[in-house]
Amino acid sequence: MNPLEKLALKLSLTKAEITLVSALLAFLLLGGILVTIRSSEEADLLVKKAETARYREAEVDSLIALAALQQASVKEDVLQDAEAEGEELAAEKRTEHRPSEKKVFNGTLSFNKASSQQLQKIPGVGPVMAERLVTFRKSKGGKVLQFQDFLEVKGIGKKKLESLKKYFILE
Repeated sequence: MNPLEKLALKLSLTKAEITLVSALLAFLLLGGILVTIRSSEEADLLVKKAETARYREAEVDSLIALAALQQASVKEDVLQDAEAEGEELAAEKRTEHRPSEKKVFNGTLSFNKASSQQLQKIPGVGPVMAERLVTFRKSKGGKVLQFQDFLEVKGIGKKKLESLKKYFILE
């Protein structure tokens, strides 16, 4: 007795009925496989559509416009620094023939925009400290919002911070 006949006896079915049930189960299994394949293809298609939508022309154009604005602001900062250095050199040439008398800085500087040369005008800030301050500002993303943050700079304690507060404006 073969396995098909044994199964027919146990289930009380004929060979034809068992063959029909087996064929239906095979079609059900094949259908499940096809649905799974089709859904994965649809998912791939949706991912591709999402990627193309992410980089539409309008978005790319807006990103280019933002980059151009940033580049323009960097150019302005460089030009301002160059002008300030040029003015400093001109002032130094004018004062070379006069007896040297150190001018005391009485104004205030926007720390977030000041160059290293501008920072050196402040009493107690030399070239090394000015470079530390510029590096510190860059590490903070180009903008310092609180005076307490200056305590992280090497060489600035509470006493030095109090004297620097007189000269800096944080915008």
